[in-house]
Amino acid sequence: MKIILLKDVPKLGRKYDIKEASDGYALNFLIPRKLAERATPEKIAQIDKLKKEMLIAKEAGEQELLKALGAIKGLELIMKAKVSDLPARLADSPRFAGEAGAPAKRAGKAGKGHLFSSIKKEDIIEKMKKDYNISLSEDSIKMESIKETGEFEIPVEVSGKKSSFKLIVEKID
Repeated sequence: MKIILLKDVPKLGRKYDIKEASDGYALNFLIPRKLAERATPEKIAQIDKLKKEMLIAKEAGEQELLKALGAIKGLELIMKAKVSDLPARLADSPRFAGEAGAPAKRAGKAGKGHLFSSIKKEDIIEKMKKDYNISLSEDSIKMESIKETGEFEIPVEVSGKKSSFKLIVEKID
């Protein structure tokens, strides 16, 4: 039986794929759970039209991201966050000073603080939109969440083209 997938189905296909499935699997599992529907000529035409619209929208979004990629080169984005400072007696300790044998970068430099809440991709996208009116997608930013103050080079990649900007995380006074 020919079906159109309405959601991603593991080991079968992705949303809006037209697939061949056994009658029992389609009628007893996929269709009752609203994972798929029968593929009629009208439905196939609708799906083809929908796929073309989605492709056009994706290309337009990609063009916008490529324009933004040029605009962010050399940009400095400053974000302020609440910081947990180390007490002075601990800041001098080799364990927190980032010396050999120290656990995974506790504080980097003496007195450098950890953020109460890490800075994530969504936070950077929101700040970039607010300050510079530049729209980026989460997929284009290649970074892990940031958990301490300092300067960070944030890589951005769109369609194989790469750029980066500097993120400065400061303590809220």
